[in-house]
Amino acid sequence: MRRPLCFEMSITRDDFLRLLPAAVNHAPFSVEGERIEHRDADRSWRIRLATLPDLRIGLVRLERHQVVLSLAGYGEEDADAFMRRFELYFRRGGG
Repeated sequence: MRRPLCFEMSITRDDFLRLLPAAVNHAPFSVEGERIEHRDADRSWRIRLATLPDLRIGLVRLERHQVVLSLAGYGEEDADAFMRRFELYFRRGGG
């Protein structure tokens, strides 16, 4: 898995933060501006959630964010499991 992972999401900041606890298996995290972090004794993750210009299609306006996710201390299998869960909770439109 390439780290850090960088992708765009059409989601509001409020919705991202509402869905995040389940996506990270309810691990405690802190939010400070664009930075969201979790640290424990063995491993950590960090998300940078940066606002992008809205996507406009006719009268439809979608908020967008760039998500940069970094994992530290995760083995390959654990990192893959983390990402599968993360992506599952943010999947839209049936996958």
